[in-house]
Amino acid sequence: MASESQSEPIRPIQVLYCQVCTFPPEYCEFGSSFTRCKEWLKESHPTLYDKYYSDEALQSKLGTLSLEAQAKLEKDTAEKEAKAEKKADAALKKKMASQVSIKRMERNKRKFVTAIHGLEAFDVELKKASKFLAQKFATGASVTKNAQGQDEIVVQGDVAEDVLELIESATGVFKSVPSANVVIVEEKKKKGE
Repeated sequence: MASESQSEPIRPIQVLYCQVCTFPPEYCEFGSSFTRCKEWLKESHPTLYDKYYSDEALQSKLGTLSLEAQAKLEKDTAEKEAKAEKKADAALKKKMASQVSIKRMERNKRKFVTAIHGLEAFDVELKKASKFLAQKFATGASVTKNAQGQDEIVVQGDVAEDVLELIESATGVFKSVPSANVVIVEEKKKKGE
């Protein structure tokens, strides 16, 4: 009896996931991008589309719901999709409106540090960017909080122009940062500090 179960291994189940919402196709209706999910399923897997969303399948599902429940379900789905689209548009606008500022600050009379902040709006991992800059310029670089409480990268030395060139060339970790959103600011130490 034990030898029979060992001879036939149990094969894992292959689960298909939607490329739009990352749910299995039968759960796409609970996501926020249902219509795009249906379009993807119709193009990629027409047999599954027919199984879940053909007229007969929908009628059998809707046959159990009352008319009010059907109307409410359609209304809720439309509201979810509209809300998700607005959220995506707002995130894109915010991303395009944010700026990366490269600030050259005087530390002593002839020593400078370069502070870069605003990179997190463009999905740049600050620790990786800091390490990349430290290796590129052979200096010290770290992630610190500035006076406003935002994370910034502080690089030792006057490398503001070089950092700008790196961002404009979209090399390394700065691929997602548009060069139009980068500003260089010069800050001098005031007397008495």
